Amino acid sequence: FLSRNFRCDCGNSKFKNLQCKLLPEKSKVNSGNKYNDNFYGLYCTCKRPYPDPEDEIPDEMIQCIVCEDWFHGRHLGAVPPESGDFHEMVCQACMSHCHFLWAYASQFAVPALTKVNSLEDEGVVLKVEESEEQKKEIKKEDGVEQQEQKEEKQMEQFNEPSTSSGSACPEVVTKSEGPVCKLKELQSKQFLKKDSATFWPSNWRSKLCTCADCLKMYSELEVQFLTDECDTVLAYENKGTSDQETERRDPLMDTLNSMNRVQQVELICEYNDLKTELTDYLRRFADEGTVVKREDIQHFFEEFQSRKRRRTNRMQYYCS
Repeated sequence: FLSRNFRCDCGNSKFKNLQCKLLPEKSKVNSGNKYNDNFYGLYCTCKRPYPDPEDEIPDEMIQCIVCEDWFHGRHLGAVPPESGDFHEMVCQACMSHCHFLWAYASQFAVPALTKVNSLEDEGVVLKVEESEEQKKEIKKEDGVEQQEQKEEKQMEQFNEPSTSSGSACPEVVTKSEGPVCKLKELQSKQFLKKDSATFWPSNWRSKLCTCADCLKMYSELEVQFLTDECDTVLAYENKGTSDQETERRDPLMDTLNSMNRVQQVELICEYNDLKTELTDYLRRFADEGTVVKREDIQHFFEEFQSRKRRRTNRMQYYCS
């Protein structure tokens, strides 16, 4: 298990007689490393191993993108949506730590599933658009928005120029064009806080405010990575898949694919000739129990090139 920004501890005070070969000059303590229960094989709020031999309840483990701990779905304080409906999760403790996320959750988070009491015993879970608390909250927000729209309309009528001949020139009201904080706009509306985890869609990080005040807040809370679109689990998975595909690529096949058919046949024949002759040449050293030296390899390739030139010179070309 490796967490975000984790660095190796070799060469520091944790290893007395081991020097780091990559970075020989290291500080005594790697202060950037944070060791949680995951490093000891314990996960979730229940602090149990995974897989847990004593846990007979089938449950999906979900990783929090902030603390990077893994949690059972039933220990999140809310029933997770279907796995395809959300891309990232923030656990209960991290929602309490990053309290500003509740303002965004009211607008952008994926609603959790709600259990129906009459079907709880059967283990049936139904997906609903809003809970009763959310409906009340939406009504409150609608009331606030209607009041704001009413006030804006009154201001527009007040600032509207009069058509009567005796009226004076109306006062021009200019709006300040300074940077607007998205978070303050959301916090000005009423929103609901719960003691539960939250679930987020794929593009929610782009909605976070990046004004100077918010960036300072992210830094103080040590969650600057939330504004990084390349920090997502999906981005890591795509990078891992791309790296694996690159490692699996065969340089010889890439070269062949860039050639026409005649060139491909010639290259394959040359490769087979080189493989056969080199194998026969090295077998003699193995049979004699002698060491292959650099001069021997150079001699082999000189002879191989000489034989290749003789074969080419003997070839005759005819025009039809």
